[in-house]
Amino acid sequence: QVQLIESGGGWVQAGGSLRLSCAASGGTDSQLCMGWFRQVPGKVREFVAAIRWNGVNKYHADSVRGRFTISRPSGKNTVYLQMNSLKPEDTAAYYCAARYGTERFTPRDYDFWGQGTQVNVSS
Repeated sequence: QVQLIESGGGWVQAGGSLRLSCAASGGTDSQLCMGWFRQVPGKVREFVAAIRWNGVNKYHADSVRGRFTISRPSGKNTVYLQMNSLKPEDTAAYYCAARYGTERFTPRDYDFWGQGTQVNVSS
């Protein structure tokens, strides 16, 4: 069983930056893909970014590409989401997720979830 602990959410003005962190523990270290999703009340949880276990293959949603960057130190089960040029529409609860194998882009393909961290962007 993999446990995920997120941190780094908070309040920021539009145009500002935040960095989210997610640390995984438990389970096995082999080929753990990690990703970020976000959700606002009343809407479906949407894909934000994912990174393969090797830390090289990265994927970002169109809505955040060029502003957000997912990263992962080599050999570590810790993932970061650097969020720059934040917009009010980025306001959401952000969830870290993990799965064994290659990356996927829908919530149902992930087996492990963190508790979520709230990001609020004011205009």
